Amino acid sequence: MTTAARANGSRDLPHPALDEIRLESVLHALSDPMRLQVVRELAADGDELSCSHFDLPVTKSTTTHHFRVLRESGVVRQAYRGTAKMNGLRRDDLDDLFPGLLDCVLAAAARQADRLGG
Repeated sequence: MTTAARANGSRDLPHPALDEIRLESVLHALSDPMRLQVVRELAADGDELSCSHFDLPVTKSTTTHHFRVLRESGVVRQAYRGTAKMNGLRRDDLDDLFPGLLDCVLAAAARQADRLGG
């Protein structure tokens, strides 16, 4: 850990490099309704949100699993800020690798939510 990271109280979490992000991993991460909800909220906010911001109807350990899948697939970047684990959508990376994919998935998810009343 760098001196700056220690001074900021942050801990490094493993993230895939851009060339390690695979389409099948991204699609798997986005295929779960809870993970898709997280991605939709991050996209709508446009900034980093803490894990505690999300009110998912699952246990804390399941929520932790969902965030790990999103991070390990390259969909989100996580960083500790003090005691909060902050999450940011890796939109630029995903758009560079898979142009239009994220926008299409988010638009389809919004249409589905409207259709199903959620």
